Amino acid sequence: MVSSDNRVIIFDTTLRDGEQSPGASMSLDEKLRVAHALAELKVDVIEAGFAIASNGDFRSVNEIAKQIKGPTICPLARATKGDIERAGEALLPAENKRIHTFISTSPLHMKYKLQMEPERVLEKVSESVAFARRFTDDVEWSAEDGSRTEHDFLCRCVEAAIDAGATTINIPDTVGYTTPGEYAAIMTMLFNRVPNIDKAILSVHCHNDLGLAVANSLAAVQAGARQIECTINGLGERAGNAALEEILMALQTRNDVMPYSTGLDLTKIMNASRLVSAVSGFVVQPNKAIVGANAFAHESGIHQDGYLKHAETYEIMKPQSIGLNKSSLVMGKHSGRHAFKEKLKELGFAEMGDNAIQDAFDRFKELADKKKEVYDDDIVALVDDGLRDNEHIKFVSLGVICGSKGPQVAELELTVNGETKTAKTTGDGPIDATFNAIQEIYPHTEWQLKLYQVHAVTEGTDAQAQVTVKLEGDGRTVIGNASSTDTVVASCMAYVTAVNKLILKSQKTAPDAMAS
Repeated sequence: MVSSDNRVIIFDTTLRDGEQSPGASMSLDEKLRVAHALAELKVDVIEAGFAIASNGDFRSVNEIAKQIKGPTICPLARATKGDIERAGEALLPAENKRIHTFISTSPLHMKYKLQMEPERVLEKVSESVAFARRFTDDVEWSAEDGSRTEHDFLCRCVEAAIDAGATTINIPDTVGYTTPGEYAAIMTMLFNRVPNIDKAILSVHCHNDLGLAVANSLAAVQAGARQIECTINGLGERAGNAALEEILMALQTRNDVMPYSTGLDLTKIMNASRLVSAVSGFVVQPNKAIVGANAFAHESGIHQDGYLKHAETYEIMKPQSIGLNKSSLVMGKHSGRHAFKEKLKELGFAEMGDNAIQDAFDRFKELADKKKEVYDDDIVALVDDGLRDNEHIKFVSLGVICGSKGPQVAELELTVNGETKTAKTTGDGPIDATFNAIQEIYPHTEWQLKLYQVHAVTEGTDAQAQVTVKLEGDGRTVIGNASSTDTVVASCMAYVTAVNKLILKSQKTAPDAMAS
């Protein structure tokens, strides 16, 4: 029977599935900042990590369980006692706790990944859920690769999980393969065929490999599912997960055809989006729905004319509804700390501490001396830069000699674990020379530069350049971002950020066969 309750539970997996994005590894402090932002957004469930993955992951789940009040805290666990015990231990301090356990159910996964017969998989479903119930009454079970699972077997697994005590049943589209109509039909089939389905909430977890994650999630809700698993900015493995901000704004904007509620504070969306972008190193593309820089921008003359006459001619949402303020407060070198603090609030950074505000203000004054006018996006870039965690290596100074007559020279000063080090190197251009200097100060010849990208944050010749650097090493990939009015300096800082992240990521290990 389809639920008549129109309340949709929002299960955020940014800190688990989102962090599995290549290069998106977060430090403990960064995870805690994101968890607090999710709590302010009022998500129902925070999937805080994979407790068995490493001691660092266990500590992250445990610290989030200690500090975060309101949302249910949920670690992921494979269908093994070791995983589930570790998850239960990490959850001990949590105010509200859930364990999310899973096993693959599709013929392809059972044969090649698990190398298990279907009947043994069915046994593991019951065993794992029953064992998880020893630690909490709130247990979620997932059928990994559920959208490609044979219907008869899926029904048997779901029924067994509910009989064993699962209160939420998740049917992931693990590889982003299904379509809205097909996915909705799976939900309807489960409601019609599983006799005890009324004892659990049906959940969906969609990946975006075909660009259908949000559409599939909403189709499932219309068919009766009442929990959506999603991430901030659509972060996640491969092409990512269903984007939380798109889910929320679709439900609000088209409530006429999707009459469902979530209870979240939508004005916190931009703050969460910016924070996740900053700590993950994943720049939000300008044309990204809801949170992209162009989402509420109008350049076409026809569009501008219509917008000025009546905003709803070309805007189906108000920017203020997601915490974005389009005020005309112009910031420059004469602006004071009070005005700057108010601007930060308008831009969604209301929860910044005094030290962080002062640090951002100092860098704002430096930028204002270089630019005639400081735009909102400039300030966002400044705050994002301040959130970088340069634990091992810190940028101090850089001088370059460049031009048509070579060789180009970079003279760089960094601190490595508190020790000041310098290098003077040449290269094929100032960027190459700078990167060579980083290599000389902190040798890492086994790592490869996979991407170097520059774009202007705002317009004009004095615009800040935002640089993205992707490094790969030891089977891991990381992304570093930085911005400055000097492209070479931004490039150096982005590279250093990437090196720091790769150092951090190399200290982590993860178990095989992670879920959904």
